[in-house]
Amino acid sequence: MGLFGSSGIRGLIGKDIDAELGVRIGRAVGSLSGTVVVGKDPRTSGDLLVNALTAGLIEAGAEPYRAGMVPTPTLACAASHFDCGLMVTASHNPPEYNGVKMWNQDGSAFDGEQTREVERLITEGGRKAEWDQMFSERPWEGAIDEHILTIIEEVGAVERSMVLDCGCGATGPVSPRLFRDLGCQVVTLNANPDGRFPGRPSEPSEANLRDLMCLCRSKGVAGIAHDGDGDRMVAVDEGGRYVSGDRLLALFASLLGVKDMAAPVDASMVLDDIVGRPIARTRVGDMFVSEVLKKRGLPFGGEPSGTFIFPSVNYCPDGMLAGAYLLKLLDGRPLKDVVASLPTYPSVRDSFSFDPSERKKVEERLAEEMSSLDGELTTVDGYRVDLGHGWLLVRLSGTEPKVRLTAEARNKKDLEDIAEMARSRVRKALG
Repeated sequence: MGLFGSSGIRGLIGKDIDAELGVRIGRAVGSLSGTVVVGKDPRTSGDLLVNALTAGLIEAGAEPYRAGMVPTPTLACAASHFDCGLMVTASHNPPEYNGVKMWNQDGSAFDGEQTREVERLITEGGRKAEWDQMFSERPWEGAIDEHILTIIEEVGAVERSMVLDCGCGATGPVSPRLFRDLGCQVVTLNANPDGRFPGRPSEPSEANLRDLMCLCRSKGVAGIAHDGDGDRMVAVDEGGRYVSGDRLLALFASLLGVKDMAAPVDASMVLDDIVGRPIARTRVGDMFVSEVLKKRGLPFGGEPSGTFIFPSVNYCPDGMLAGAYLLKLLDGRPLKDVVASLPTYPSVRDSFSFDPSERKKVEERLAEEMSSLDGELTTVDGYRVDLGHGWLLVRLSGTEPKVRLTAEARNKKDLEDIAEMARSRVRKALG
């Protein structure tokens, strides 16, 4: 079936995801778990899927608890009280998408073995309990309070002025409260949850954060932004300049002083320079970073997309915790000065869409094009080719019908050469 991508089950509502599938997912998870907490972001199809999941859980004889509308890391934190947690979200995707993320008690996403078992049960139908083995749903209150308290206890007081863009997502009722409780003076943007994301698209990319950048520049303060479900965090400095996830990864690695960390194959080679050794490279996707952090006992990991994981709290990427840690580690210094002090290499990211029905052919053609390049080839996720003076990565997205290209070099001329060569190969593979 191939239901699971790199971030759970996700797709277009009414086409890939519907109530029937939600019931089957709930029944499958309920066949494996006795107690399950369910949450959602503000997408318009959220109630549809929460109701469907709950029905499936009840049918399987599990006890369902509803946390209501909460950020994904809040739900993952609440999962510590249950056998597992289910989050209805499509994260940074447009509003017509939705899906389900599955969380263990330690905040880690379901791993490959777990997702294969869930997928098997979705196919086979799962367990159907007798009438006297079914439970009514119950509310789970206090998840937001617990999450905020956990972050405050981890980070401590932070006194700083800031701008916060919640993107009309699930962090709207949570993140402003958190930062004010930490001691910050907060100006908010898009803090009213709306599953149509009218303020800006859910993904906190540079192109989508013009209002935040303008406000930060006019006020002379730093800002942070979240995606729709709050597992991501990106920043804007006091001059209104976007600080990419790659730069934030480097900043965290530097300010935390870590001696090892985990990041995916598309993360900058500057991380190796800062840590002083080759870091642990993973497949792209926070669940894969989380798996490596757990297996190797590493203190920190994250992705250039803006997900950051602090295992001292749990293994779920947490945009609010990351934002709090960022302001704490700055220790009163301007963000722009700290970012400017970090080493940097020019890089480029690009994407190429294709017809989903052609995915297998595209995969085969990419393998042919990329394996013929001269360089050190790594295939842990797609095709990363290290060329000495730089590197490139070409991979199929795990959540969308796109080929993603990343390239980095030690100077702009080498980057231009590497990127153009990679684009040529990708275009040829796409026909």
